[in-house]
This record gives sequence, structure tokens and C-alpha cells, in this order.
Amino acid sequence: MTRATFLPFALPDTDESEIAEVADAIRSGWVTTGPKTKQFEQEFAAFVGAKHAIAVNSCTAAMHLALEAIHLQAGDEVITTPLTFAATAEVVRYFNAKPVLVDVDPVTLNIDPNQIEAAITSRTRAIIPVHLGGLAAEMDALRAVAQRHNLCIIEDAAHALPTKYHGRLVGSLGDFTCFSFYATKALTTGEGGMICTDDDAWADRCRIMSLHGISRDAWKRYTADGTWYYEIIAPGFKYNLTDVAAAMGLAQLRKVERMWARREALARRYSAALSDLPELETPGLPAPENQHAWHLYLLRLQLDRLTIDRAQFITELKARNIGASVHFIPLHIHPYYRETYGYHPEDFPVSLREYHRLISLPIYSRMTDDDARDVIEAVRAIVVQFRR
Repeated sequence: MTRATFLPFALPDTDESEIAEVADAIRSGWVTTGPKTKQFEQEFAAFVGAKHAIAVNSCTAAMHLALEAIHLQAGDEVITTPLTFAATAEVVRYFNAKPVLVDVDPVTLNIDPNQIEAAITSRTRAIIPVHLGGLAAEMDALRAVAQRHNLCIIEDAAHALPTKYHGRLVGSLGDFTCFSFYATKALTTGEGGMICTDDDAWADRCRIMSLHGISRDAWKRYTADGTWYYEIIAPGFKYNLTDVAAAMGLAQLRKVERMWARREALARRYSAALSDLPELETPGLPAPENQHAWHLYLLRLQLDRLTIDRAQFITELKARNIGASVHFIPLHIHPYYRETYGYHPEDFPVSLREYHRLISLPIYSRMTDDDARDVIEAVRAIVVQFRR
């Protein structure tokens, strides 16, 4: 059976509360960085348990600023995973530094802590773990390696709100945590991001560099408390978040727990309905002390039990009006990284193998029970039709 209308892979969960907050920002006269942004930073820091939160215009900007704050230099190295989006490694290249890839754990699909030490050299400065899909990386093991080698941990937490690791929300675990508020994320501002850190000096540097390297509280120069005089202390960037976007973020933050609860319910329903099929591998549930954000529901195909590949499976879903995606095409098989560093597909065998069988099913808080039923029925029908 085919749905009457197409079910998108992701949709933001917005209502009148976002409209009211954005309208309030517009009516106030502040549409760029100002009081709404500061309020969003304060409320977000309190939510995740971080001392500082600096709002920026993307998670890419957040990771770039974090690397700048630790004074990454040309020729330095940063360890990360091949199973991630382009931004995680490209920010390292902004400094003419080298992203060093380490393969993923076959169960969690997060960076394998047991392989990191072999990749460390005298040039290594940091580790960027990715909490893929919203499942926390093994932060205790990563911190242990980082401490032994005096490395910073900059978490790519684009998927990880609200993710918990040993009872603590991601946002206060590494030296820096970088969040994304892109349109498909659990909390969206359309475009946006946040840097969280407990270090005063790093927070100050990120804040200054996020707005042209202008000395702190630059936005106040247009208020009664401000002054026309400012100083540029470094060649910074144009990474600030606007009050219009921050207003949307404030409304989203107030319902982030409700949105997460719906995602979790959908994930549990998918797993309960699909785990009996030997042609599929459903994602495992986290340990009781952890919390999966369920930004993604990463279904894995047992390709040896099917007569079609992953691409055809997605085509069959689309034919039934179900959207899907793939997260991610591993970095080392993209032309730039292949040609720049001489990578071969087999260099990271786990990432390559899992990539070929990964499908991200629709999972977002606006989905209805009927939507979830349609996804389940479509997946099961495809498996039945194309099983060996």
C-alpha cells in the first residue's frame, strides 16, 4: 500500500510559540545579535549544564572557532571519524592542518577509542568525536586518551540534543561542545549553532572571534549602555547569530524535552515492529544511564539476505511515498580527501561496510502514529518482496 502524500525525511516542529517569539524580536527593533541572543545563550547553557554558551550561525562555525581558540596551526593534526558530514573535517583544513581519520566501532558507529592512540603523533592537537545520530561517543575512554596525550576534545554534537552520557547531558563533557540548529535538527533556528565550554578564556576568545575580532559586547554599542568606540583585537569572523533566529531557539528550547520524548517513542515503535526481520538490523538502545537523542534512526540492511542494494531500497521507499536519507558517505571516499591524502576505500573498512547498508528512516516529533505505521508497512513490504 502506498501513502496518498509524500512523507518527508524531516520537518521542523514549529507552532505559534516560535511565531510569537520572532514577532517579539521584530517589534523590539533588535533583529540582529542582541538581547534575545544573550537570553538564548543563558538558557541553553543552563539546560545542558555548561558554564558558557556562545551562539553562532552554524555548527561549522562553532567547530571552527573552537579550533581557533586552541590556536590550531598549519601542519597540526586533529583526529576525527570518516563517518560524518563534511564540516567535521573541513574546519581542520581551514587552518591548513590535517584531519586524521580513525575508523568507527561497528556497533555504535562512533569513533573507536581503541584505535585512536595509534593515530596520535607529535603534531596531534585535538580529537573531534561525533555523536552519530544522537548516540553519545565513549567519552570516558576518549577523555582518558586525551589526558594521556594533552589533547583537547571538541565534540561534534550536531545530532546530540538532548543526549545523555552517564546521566549528564552532552554539552558539559568535553573541552568544547558544538551544537547545530539546522532545519532538520531536534532544536532548530533555521540556521544556527552553539559553542559550549566551561573555560572562561576559551569562551571569551570564541565570543570575540565570532564577530570580527571586536572587543567584547560589541553589540552593546547600539544601546544606551554602549559606546561608539570599539577595538579590533584579532582578524575575526562573521559568525554571530541573529535575535530573530535566537527568538525561534528560545521557543524551541522550551519544548525540546517534549520533542525528544516523541522521537524516542517513534524509535521504540520502529524497533519493536522491525526487529523480527533477519534482513534488517535495528539500532540498539543505549544503556540505562545514557539517553539517545534519536536525531537519526539508523537502520542497517543485511544485504546478503536481500536481492537489492541500499540505493534500490531507498528507491522502493520513495515509490511508496516515504522519504529517507543516508548518513553519511564516508569522508575518505570523497574526491577531495581521496586525492589530497591518498585514501583508498578499504582504509577504513568498518565505515565503508556500514555506509553501504545504512538507511536513515524518517523520525521527527511532528510525525503521527499513522506516519510511523506507513513507514513500518513500507519497510516490511520491501523486505518481503526482495528477500532471498
